[in-house]
Amino acid sequence: MKNIFTLFIFASALLLTHYSCGQKQTLKYKLSAADFKTKMEATPLATLLDVRTPEEFSKGHLQNAVNINWRDSTIFEQQINFIDKGKPVFVYCLSGARSAAAASKMRTEGFTEVYELEGGIMKWHAAGLPEVTNPLAAGMSRQQFDEMIISDKLVLVDFYADWCAPCKKMEPFMREIAADKEKTLMLIRINADDNQALIKDLKLDGLPALFIYKDKKLQWKHIGFISKEDLLKQLQ
Repeated sequence: MKNIFTLFIFASALLLTHYSCGQKQTLKYKLSAADFKTKMEATPLATLLDVRTPEEFSKGHLQNAVNINWRDSTIFEQQINFIDKGKPVFVYCLSGARSAAAASKMRTEGFTEVYELEGGIMKWHAAGLPEVTNPLAAGMSRQQFDEMIISDKLVLVDFYADWCAPCKKMEPFMREIAADKEKTLMLIRINADDNQALIKDLKLDGLPALFIYKDKKLQWKHIGFISKEDLLKQLQ
């Protein structure tokens, strides 16, 4: 019995060490926007991979990026086979979730050095770093946004994306709040994917992003999920 217990402890410790090392190894390849840029510039022969949809990619992307859509699993698995697994690969998406999943998949497929842009291209924008943009797909301008929030009511602006789970969870109760407070509150919902120029100008680095304006002045800002109760407190 003692030998069995000792063996169990040893196996558990070995498993924990393996998990810890694997976790540290993954964290090693998650880079901030500035570090991602520096590392890419120091690795000129690496592949830069944008795993967003073609529609997102067409609106703006990092210089020299190759687009392989993570959401199309068949195409993704086929096309990554054309990339040299022994050379560094830099991966990014909008906020970091898809690129993390893609990087994990690539590592299981034998890629030895996959770097992730932590926080995605939103963090890249917030850091003021350059990208290739399509002026025709930029969406709303800052001037148009500033004109939109002019109101004698309190203005709640919700920046969201169709793929964002917290955004979807918050949408129903935000619309309920707007309906209940229609005499004193105006709700504006803006799709981040369709308005990249504005997102960049406002330096938004996460979704959902909520802003409350009064007399065109910013009163409150929040990034990430918030409950209906906590949001109501801010609107009182």
